[in-house]
Amino acid sequence: MAKSFTLVQLRYFTVVARLENMRAAAFELNVTQSTLSAAIHQLEREVGAQLFHRRSNRGLRLTAEGRRLLMGARTVLEDADQLYHSVRAEREELAGDLVAGIFSPIAPFLAPKILTAFEQHHPAIKLSFLEADQETLMRSLAEGTCETALMYDLGLGTDYEYRVLQRVPPHLLVAENHPRAAHPDVAVHLKEFEDEPFVLLDLKHSREYYLDIFKRLGLRPRIRHLVSGYETVRSYVSMGHGYSMLNWRLTRDVTYAGGRVIPLELADELPPIELVLVRMKGGRPTRKSIAFEEICIELQSEGRR
Repeated sequence: MAKSFTLVQLRYFTVVARLENMRAAAFELNVTQSTLSAAIHQLEREVGAQLFHRRSNRGLRLTAEGRRLLMGARTVLEDADQLYHSVRAEREELAGDLVAGIFSPIAPFLAPKILTAFEQHHPAIKLSFLEADQETLMRSLAEGTCETALMYDLGLGTDYEYRVLQRVPPHLLVAENHPRAAHPDVAVHLKEFEDEPFVLLDLKHSREYYLDIFKRLGLRPRIRHLVSGYETVRSYVSMGHGYSMLNWRLTRDVTYAGGRVIPLELADELPPIELVLVRMKGGRPTRKSIAFEEICIELQSEGRR
């Protein structure tokens, strides 16, 4: 016999799953906390599974069953909205909330442009970004916290599918008073810097990528500083604390510390990092997430012209 859960219960469930807090969800939905709690308990009875881990003083977290329901619930709710508008013969317009993940080092460069373009094309959708490292983004996709993510291709397992937007080669950064900074248009070999102090971007997967580059060239970097922030790496380099290797190039050379950095192209043949759009494999993407991906693809195409 078909289960009798309602669209309202599914809507409540998706908001609670996104906020991981019953009180905050009740406030956003403009219902009492007791009403919301009762709806979630009724939904759990109907599906015959616990949907949330209820953690004292730490909010709620989806169970494995909850994550599976969330993936399907988004599609059901979107189809219901589409049906509603088609019956009313209104102009079909995407609406609702969308959470997209973005790799934190590239967020300052890409997120504002994406948000501007997305709001122009889809003003009825409230887009918010989850800025995080690669590991957190992969976990958030698996748990349903975000539907799609803009990130690097590092560490992705077989549970994910992705589309390549751009291949970004590595380059070196040196301070403006570094001897090599006098000839920024001349490509360099990594071996020339082996004996100098190195500032490593210390993020999981990124760290392994950079260290593997040294390894494949038979080199060992003199790691002087481990830094988890992109701009912090640039600032350390600008103040003469070492050189570094990064992928994403900024249009400005002045750092937060006030010093300047000079990018140097590498003459060595090295693997680029791929900027990719990622979603979970096997699920049906919502039209909102597809709209987000289309905007990213369009902006990336414009950037290459």
